[in-house]
Amino acid sequence: MLIPHDTRIALDTVVDLMNTAPEGGRGETLGDVPSLYAFVEGHQVSGVGELGPRDLRAVQEVRDRFAEVFAAPDARTAAGLINQLVAAAGTTPQLTDHDGYDWHVHYFAPGASVADHLAADCGMALAFILVAGERERLRRCEAPDCRRAFVDLSRNRSRRYCDSRTCGNRLHVAAYRARRKDAAAG
Repeated sequence: MLIPHDTRIALDTVVDLMNTAPEGGRGETLGDVPSLYAFVEGHQVSGVGELGPRDLRAVQEVRDRFAEVFAAPDARTAAGLINQLVAAAGTTPQLTDHDGYDWHVHYFAPGASVADHLAADCGMALAFILVAGERERLRRCEAPDCRRAFVDLSRNRSRRYCDSRTCGNRLHVAAYRARRKDAAAG
């Protein structure tokens, strides 16, 4: 699946934002304004001014909407959720080439809040996946104690874990040990 560079960055941002939520035994990692600044800086979200508690709450709400898209039971439901998210952000597509990046599209209005910026750009990235007929690539880790979000970009859509080196390997080792234990007992 060919995904433009800016769409891939937006998808990575969606996943990273979703994975800040308290879930699967993990605590909230986007719980204060300094952590929001760190997230924005770490993801090179452009055009963000001063942030405050209202911005934090708004970004957490956008994060929850992204989680609803990932959990949507079908494409029609996902499309409705994405449409609501993007419309509420006041989408204003613009071509831009800033900070050393070649031409790409920003979907947020100039001067938009960080929440609207994320909702518009990341919402459009999710729309791209849906339009491409690839909604099933929006996944949660199958490790029972994890449930982190990820986008499965494997060729055959077979990825099951957020990270095969941690979650996948841990489950494979546990299954191996259980088989050895059964073999020794039997």
